[in-house]
Amino acid sequence: MGLFILRRLGVMILTALCLTFVVFWLTNLTPNLEKLAKTQGNFRMSDEAVTSYLTNRGYKQSLPQKYGQWLGVLPGYVIEGSDGETRGRCVAFEQPIEEAPRFCGILQNEWGFSTVFKEDVSTIIAKRLALTGKLMFWVMMVMVPGALIIGVLAGMREGSGTDRSLSTVSIISTATPEYVSGVVFIAAFATPLFGMQYFKGTATAAMDDANFINFFLPVITIALYGMGYIARMTRASMTEVMTAQYIRTARLKGVNFRTIVLRHALRNALIAPFTVIMLQFPWLLNGVVIVETLFNYKGFGWTLFQAASNNDIELLLAVSVVSVFVVLVTQLISDIGYVFLNPRIRIS
Repeated sequence: MGLFILRRLGVMILTALCLTFVVFWLTNLTPNLEKLAKTQGNFRMSDEAVTSYLTNRGYKQSLPQKYGQWLGVLPGYVIEGSDGETRGRCVAFEQPIEEAPRFCGILQNEWGFSTVFKEDVSTIIAKRLALTGKLMFWVMMVMVPGALIIGVLAGMREGSGTDRSLSTVSIISTATPEYVSGVVFIAAFATPLFGMQYFKGTATAAMDDANFINFFLPVITIALYGMGYIARMTRASMTEVMTAQYIRTARLKGVNFRTIVLRHALRNALIAPFTVIMLQFPWLLNGVVIVETLFNYKGFGWTLFQAASNNDIELLLAVSVVSVFVVLVTQLISDIGYVFLNPRIRIS
């Protein structure tokens, strides 16, 4: 098991480097850098002024050099600009060059400065990630138990009326995108009807004080979309397990049907859904962009949208790093959990 985890960690590090390099390359393309210069300076800047701006701030260095500085494995640049000022990547405002550290990248917990929010990127990420974490927690609390119950009930008796009804509900929920169900829920439950308004159509207040009134609609919008997929996977796995030879033997011996389901079938049926459930975490982290924007809930997905819309390079890179990290860690946990749940893989 230890060798398995070490091998997985090595693959994770290599994958993270490759993915972050691709994102870094895309965000540092010439059109993006020119747009950044004009956004921070003047949209009527000449080409010479744009080139001077980018050169003075280290953007005209080679891509591997900039990537190494951003990671924190290469010393930060020190450039004397055309305006006579000396700038450095690791130099804080009004700080002497001699007192500045040589390395200031991700590895040194230096995430940069947001050009849109005018705040340290690390502070923004921590704040927005906590808000999305709160949303993800309640979504998982609603989605996972509901999906497992629906899947197990549908798979216990394949072809029955209960199976067909629950499967139809699962397909409808999965086939309905969040931007459709979210708008429907707002129109149906957040619009004043006969002088009464049951839920809030915005979740901005939930950032500080989440309650049933202002948090229910975004939670149920996300939960319903993911619930159908998990339920379908659980139903397929449960159906396969219920036709296994050891289940038939238990039934022929007269074992109570409830005991067969709870003690023999359920654990084996949860092996495949476990992987699907773990995959919901990276999906929730980045897939909530639409829902958070729709309900004006300023979490991680909303921050990703703002960073991409406003060409905030440092913030966009930080969001990408966090997303890659969450995907890789959940994949590792999924693989380890799969080994523990499936004895055949553990023995092999």
